[in-house]
Amino acid sequence: NTIRGEWEQWQEENRVSETITSAIQFITTAEPAERFTALLRVIDPNQQPPLTLQQLGSLAKPLKQQAQQASESDTAKDLGQLAAGITAGLASWQRLEDYLVSWIYDQSRGSLGFEGTPEQRGPWGLWGKKVNSPLPQSLFESLALNQSFHEWADTQPSLELEAWVELAVILQCLQRGLVNWFDKMVYDSKMGAKLSISTFIVFAVIWSRLANVLNQTAISSNGNAIANGCFQVCLQILRTFAQRDYFPLYGGVFANFSGNYLQDALNYLDEPLRQVDRTEEKARILTLLGYSLWSQGAYDRANNFHQQALEIAREAGDRLCEIANFNHLSRICVAQENYADAINYSQRALILARQAGDRLGEANALVNFGYSEVFQAQDSQQAELEVYESAINYLEQGRLLLERLGDSPAGSYGVGQSKALCFSSLGIAHVVVEQYQKAIAFLEQGWQAAQFSGDLYLQGVNLAYLAQACYSQQDWQKVIYTASLGAYLLEQIGSEDWRKPAGLLSILQGQMGQDGFQTLLAQQRSKIIAVIGVDGYDYIPELLAKYLDSI
Repeated sequence: NTIRGEWEQWQEENRVSETITSAIQFITTAEPAERFTALLRVIDPNQQPPLTLQQLGSLAKPLKQQAQQASESDTAKDLGQLAAGITAGLASWQRLEDYLVSWIYDQSRGSLGFEGTPEQRGPWGLWGKKVNSPLPQSLFESLALNQSFHEWADTQPSLELEAWVELAVILQCLQRGLVNWFDKMVYDSKMGAKLSISTFIVFAVIWSRLANVLNQTAISSNGNAIANGCFQVCLQILRTFAQRDYFPLYGGVFANFSGNYLQDALNYLDEPLRQVDRTEEKARILTLLGYSLWSQGAYDRANNFHQQALEIAREAGDRLCEIANFNHLSRICVAQENYADAINYSQRALILARQAGDRLGEANALVNFGYSEVFQAQDSQQAELEVYESAINYLEQGRLLLERLGDSPAGSYGVGQSKALCFSSLGIAHVVVEQYQKAIAFLEQGWQAAQFSGDLYLQGVNLAYLAQACYSQQDWQKVIYTASLGAYLLEQIGSEDWRKPAGLLSILQGQMGQDGFQTLLAQQRSKIIAVIGVDGYDYIPELLAKYLDSI
């Protein structure tokens, strides 16, 4: 056993030594403009197996030796800076490691930032105080204060390789550390999955935005090389994310964030995706972005993303992703009032899901089929209740299947997201058939499920239809409460659907008069503030004025 153990240890040490040697060769033989990107490829967590921190540290010494032996001064400088950046990054990580998750306990709610409340939500302010190096320190402080990346770039002229290598090492350690910690939240695995999803998206968007701002402000080839490296890291993160079992095939980029800060995330992530080969991971990321575009009302772009994802998923043999895209395409067709295609897509999703044993895909397909049938019946002005009852029956089948999935060990973040969509669909269907009490019950459950999954679009849609149902019941206080929240949340993520609840508020204001309306709004103040804060409440009259100006 001892001999066998020593042999295995020798083999492992030999493998690591070969890995380090080939990594050094890969970096040193790269074109000068590609050295930063070459290092980032070497430390890519998708490598099999990925480098450990100890192995990463082992890279620095031979790189430094190569720098001292290099005949060209530029090569010597670059390799020396790469080595120094690795060493500095690992030293900074040691200072930050103890504070990886302490911020969660110091705050009333764990948030990864991007909500834009100065001093300070999220970990960035704390981490900024713990690092000594100017580049990561200024970036973390800027993120804590929700500054734009352009503002940050204006005050951050450093394009030294050493600083960017250090930043890459720090951010990779932070992101991997957070995901590992959230993934181990056994006492609340659904919340853990939600936080891991947030982490992947936040870090991917940071790198994507860094690349974008550097491309726009780059005044040297060095700046362009660093921008390309930033795109590379963004892609690495998305690729890792796409391989997770909780990757949200039924959710979007906006599922987890509020504020204007991430409104352009789609455009930024669109660019690096064009550089990726047609892989299973690409299909999954396109699916995620397609859902986000649908929620914004960009139906043609969403359709394009889902069609691409569908084709790539088929080629890659990713049945779950293929089924998800049929489901999403069904939803887009309903939004575009193309009900025949919506029914067709949902039927294809249903058949494939049953063949593949994809219960989550089957539940979504049942919901989408019923939802499409409800709207087709309404469009053809078929008043027979049996047609609607048959359609609603499919929605109910989807709901029951989701309930069973949610109670099983397989119950996941994706089930919560799908439940929110299912309750929303059931509620909307009952609004269509004017069964308002049932509609209100389903929409309230839908709002609750959407709050848990963090999907702001589904929260907003549930609230908008709740307002409509409450209006039919002449419950004016609840109309003001739900329509105000719905309009605010939808407008915040750039969805055109904010206009529906805003329109309802303007009708109510016209009926009640300005004073009566303001009195009722003031009565809902504490409840509204509990959800969207004082700034959100103060913005509602402005939102109403914006709607009235646009009609």
